[in-house]
Amino acid sequence: MNMINMTILQLLQDYRQKILTPEQLLKTITQKIQQHAQENIWIHILSEDELKPYIDRLSTATVDELPLYGIPFAIKDNIDLAGIPTTAACPEYRYIPSQSAFVVERLIEAGAIPIGKTNMDQFATGLVGTRSPYGVTPCAFNKDYIAGGSSSGSAVAVAQGLVSFSLGTDTAGSGRIPAAFNNLVGLKPSRGLLSTQGSVSACKTLDCISLLATTIDDLYQVFNLVVEYDHRDPYARKYQPNYCIDLQEFDFGVPQADQLEFFSDADSKAAFEQTVKMMIELGGKKHEIDFSAFQQAAKLLYQGPWVSERYIVAQSLIENNPDAMLDVTRSIIESGREKTAVEAFAAQYRLQSLKSEADAILASLSFLLTPTAGTHYTINAIEDDPVNLNSNLGYYTNYMNLLDYCCVAVPSGIKENQLPFGVSLVSFAHSDVALLAFAKQLHEHSMAKLGATQWQYPQSQITIPTSSDYMPLVVCGAHMQGLPLNHQLTQRGGILLERCQTAPVYQLFALPGGPPYRPGMIRNQDQGYAIEVEVWRLPQSSMGSFLSGIPQPLGLGKVELYDGRWETGFICEGYIARQSENISHLMSWRRYLETLK
Repeated sequence: MNMINMTILQLLQDYRQKILTPEQLLKTITQKIQQHAQENIWIHILSEDELKPYIDRLSTATVDELPLYGIPFAIKDNIDLAGIPTTAACPEYRYIPSQSAFVVERLIEAGAIPIGKTNMDQFATGLVGTRSPYGVTPCAFNKDYIAGGSSSGSAVAVAQGLVSFSLGTDTAGSGRIPAAFNNLVGLKPSRGLLSTQGSVSACKTLDCISLLATTIDDLYQVFNLVVEYDHRDPYARKYQPNYCIDLQEFDFGVPQADQLEFFSDADSKAAFEQTVKMMIELGGKKHEIDFSAFQQAAKLLYQGPWVSERYIVAQSLIENNPDAMLDVTRSIIESGREKTAVEAFAAQYRLQSLKSEADAILASLSFLLTPTAGTHYTINAIEDDPVNLNSNLGYYTNYMNLLDYCCVAVPSGIKENQLPFGVSLVSFAHSDVALLAFAKQLHEHSMAKLGATQWQYPQSQITIPTSSDYMPLVVCGAHMQGLPLNHQLTQRGGILLERCQTAPVYQLFALPGGPPYRPGMIRNQDQGYAIEVEVWRLPQSSMGSFLSGIPQPLGLGKVELYDGRWETGFICEGYIARQSENISHLMSWRRYLETLK
């Protein structure tokens, strides 16, 4: 059972070669979950009946049609899955959502299978993984040590090989700390890029959905599928990626020696020093920076007024049923009740000043490199001193969302005590892909094993783009996400930017031939419709090979969008209209495919 390598690339290859089916994989996962039942990884595991709709959907599709066909994933239990309880690790808070969170919807649409809802620090308040009425989730490497939190179950589910990737959340380090403690890669994306619609807030202005996986390739694939603007999220931002220029020669910063803190952990100090050497071997030039602005910003997260946001979420429970919450969680959140507007504005002014200082430092660097955590505590130590030790774990993480940075946590080795060690790569918002490219180099160079499994590090089949030489591409048919030819975009590094409509000046036709079945979009100023389209971002270096595979009567030209933009996209020669079915009234290729069913 443990021989199944559940990295996304490997599973898709096994499905294509008929080595494995999703049904067979789920049986294996069920058995493995039972083996790890004492680790308190899950709050709710989907039953056979609850899994059936996802399996049935795969029976009508192929691996090439769905980029995450049959890929199992876990969902932190403060993120909604339709029909399954959400608790935020507080049973009295429990509710059953009728709709999945935006990010979960995108993953399921891409063919992924949700396995269950994972354990967490209650209301995502903690970096330890011990603050849950559903039990403590221990580290996947040593049961005496904490898994880290608050996304503890999400991390251990991936590390133990129960799923391919997982969703967490990250306000103060809740995705990065458990990634580091369980030998995983973890992305805390730029704020607003991954919709938080359908999640239980910790700090609504700061929250991020985080991603955890065993390889950067897997992380990159999932990120591309969910980095989509969601107008329902009031804090959403459209993705404007910044790319690195040179992976061979780059500048990275590390805190000055007197600002590095390992809390008397010599093993972690040695592991970080070794990681810095690896970065230099990879072509990096080290610069010691003044870390004080980052440190002072970090202190604002819990000492400042942002803790009041947590109080807003749990206010009703605290006021009407305070015993429903764990004592440590309630005491932290209750401290936000007395904050004033004067304190809030004063803290915002202070934060803006600190950001100006920190931005000036980052501006001269490709990224900042720090430990993800300065040490790794035992469960007993946390129980003896739950607040102070938890605060120590946030030393390198708490400033991130306040300063509006993105971060990739990546393993860089196993310490003398056989616990994993990881570092964080930090840069400005929208630098997510650049950080993934640098992190991939480090992860492959360190050659750490994947999670707590014996899986071999897979041969990379994905090139993460490092150039800003990109162009938008409008697609209206088989190249859209989840449809048969979408892989022609994703395999070329394509990123979905938005779903929208054309200007109301086009007609849509179902072309003869297939499979794959294709539409043709023809401009008709007098009898036109607004057609559903997707706008992708594709490397210009890939456009030649992409264009060469487009058959007659299709081609690329300029398409007018709903807001007056003209972008490169699929157009069709007019002569084919006489031989095709006019489906313009449906205004969507997806709607037409539904009529065929």
